[in-house]
Amino acid sequence: MQCPKCGSEFAHFTHEAVSVDRCGGCGGLWIDALELIDRERIKAYARIDTGSKRVGKSYNAVRNIECPKCAVKMLTMADRTQSHIEFESCPSCSGSFFDAGEFKDLSVLSIVERCRKTLNELLPVR
Repeated sequence: MQCPKCGSEFAHFTHEAVSVDRCGGCGGLWIDALELIDRERIKAYARIDTGSKRVGKSYNAVRNIECPKCAVKMLTMADRTQSHIEFESCPSCSGSFFDAGEFKDLSVLSIVERCRKTLNELLPVR
């Protein structure tokens, strides 16, 4: 499988019962079927996320990419808790692509993000 951002080949990794494909060029991560729900899984992915955050930031600007599995145009999404983290998601196979460094960022909440998350959990949605 080839990276949708830089065209390099992915290598498959498994760590703590999670599987991910990491790009050998830009260090981006491909995750099948939105396995991002629990924090423990995110922390395991973060340990696989060894790419350069600086390189990841530069590739984050690359848009209009196609899914490496099914060649459908991917959608740009933002994380619910940390909206500054943008990733691409396939509307067909539900796979997601994260640029290098984004899982490390996802695995740790800043003080402001923790406060915002707590307030969202405590205040009723109107």
